[in-house]
Amino acid sequence: MRYDFGSDNTAGMALSAIEGLVRANKGFARAYGADEVTARAADQIRQRLDADAEVRFVFSGTAANAIALSMLAQPYEAVLAHHAAHICTDETGAPGFFGHGVGLIGLPGFSGKIDPLALQAQLGEPEVGHRQPPAALSLTQATEYGSVYTEEELRHLIEPAKALGYGVHMDGARLTNAVAAGFDLKDIPRLGVDVLVFGGAKAGANCAEAIVLFDKNLARRLDNRLKQAGQTSSKTRLLSGPMLGLLESGDWESGGAHANLMAQRLAAGIAGRSPFVLAHPVEANAVFVRMPPEAHARLNEMGWACYAFDDGSVRFVCSWATQEAAVDELIEAVAGLG
Repeated sequence: MRYDFGSDNTAGMALSAIEGLVRANKGFARAYGADEVTARAADQIRQRLDADAEVRFVFSGTAANAIALSMLAQPYEAVLAHHAAHICTDETGAPGFFGHGVGLIGLPGFSGKIDPLALQAQLGEPEVGHRQPPAALSLTQATEYGSVYTEEELRHLIEPAKALGYGVHMDGARLTNAVAAGFDLKDIPRLGVDVLVFGGAKAGANCAEAIVLFDKNLARRLDNRLKQAGQTSSKTRLLSGPMLGLLESGDWESGGAHANLMAQRLAAGIAGRSPFVLAHPVEANAVFVRMPPEAHARLNEMGWACYAFDDGSVRFVCSWATQEAAVDELIEAVAGLG
């Protein structure tokens, strides 16, 4: 089975990330994140965001998201998110686990983007004592369906939430792909996001993600919270080193741009050479195709790993490591199914 397009998690580490790990591994350094490598990696993130923020490196996006949300909502409250967001569909209740009961309220919207009218309707719901009232808004950039919010779209979602005193979280697992599509990182703090998860694993790092706190009031006892959650690495430099390698080399950005370009190539080939149609706009690094289950099964039998998604379409994901030749081979395989 070929996993070239199964997920951007199936790719290995980028060379610059490996080199960053090797450099970080040399000699001795202070433990638990007090080392120079971690400080430099955090500074690289702050510079890109143009913000004075607290930055911590953790082992997984699931933990990063769930811990971030636990800072924004009490156990008797809930978080608003798109119903297809990763926190709703693929994190096995982690927000509720880390948040000791925090709930999730799914909202509709095309291609993974929350519909502003649906948000307004939810914000207008009366609070009653028998259900969890929302206290935070979670946004995914780029979305689970490969779309990218514009600054204006985010503003129309964030402003009404902030007006009610809600906290705002952004899941940036594929933030590099949103940047490659034209999104300005500096808009994140300007728009009022309180906590960002700055993605590393899908961008070519190992298993590292960064929690970025723009609201420093949330940082009180953050290290205690991370330690209790098993997310404090004794050798943090081995988490932050690969991220530093990606960021200092510029591969964090260029890898995302390459992945997006490969997705565009794949989408154009499938649309132009096969009988199947695209299910969503291709704005980041994912391509969703409408095809019958028989065609999908045949593609799997031919050795191509690709998966049926929540809306019934078949998802193909490109990464920093995707090769043009592999894209063209896949196009040929899909075209042959018609």
